[in-house]
Amino acid sequence: MAVELEAKLAVDSHDEVRVRLPAVGADRMGFVLETNAIFDSASRSLLANDEGLRVRGLDVIDGPARPATLTYKGPKRPGPLKQREEIEVSISDAQAARSLLVALGFVEALTFQKRRETWALDECHIELDELPHLGHFVEVEGPDGDAVHGVLERLGLSDRPIIKTSYIALLIDHCRRHDLPTERIEFPSD
Repeated sequence: MAVELEAKLAVDSHDEVRVRLPAVGADRMGFVLETNAIFDSASRSLLANDEGLRVRGLDVIDGPARPATLTYKGPKRPGPLKQREEIEVSISDAQAARSLLVALGFVEALTFQKRRETWALDECHIELDELPHLGHFVEVEGPDGDAVHGVLERLGLSDRPIIKTSYIALLIDHCRRHDLPTERIEFPSD
């Protein structure tokens, strides 16, 4: 059973972090536009149990090709970092996976876009994320708390508060507070 262990932090922009990353020896892995389709049962039992089911499609802007994924996330576990069971499989066709889940009775509850630039440092992945309405975030995911906190320290981010709330919950809350639709949250067309 794989366990996702991460720290998510809000930042005003990625500029300072982007300068620090190569200075501490991080390697840039690429940049993608994600489309994340979140599914639930018709009775919303996954959400009620703090679980998630996601199909993630990727448009690679630069870097190596990466497959789409189908992911199950278990309930959050207690602790200083966001921690939860994660089962993820690569898929060749995100749209077919979405159709399969609908045929099995799941409902597409929310779809949102995210711009993600990925870096690697030691045993950790650093994600520079940008979301519509919410702005900029840095996620550090690693094998254990010491590795994650070490990367945060090296990047000068260890004094920032860690956000355990999912992007999904943050987006839904923002949209509800601003009377915006929550079914499909995308970046404005350029």
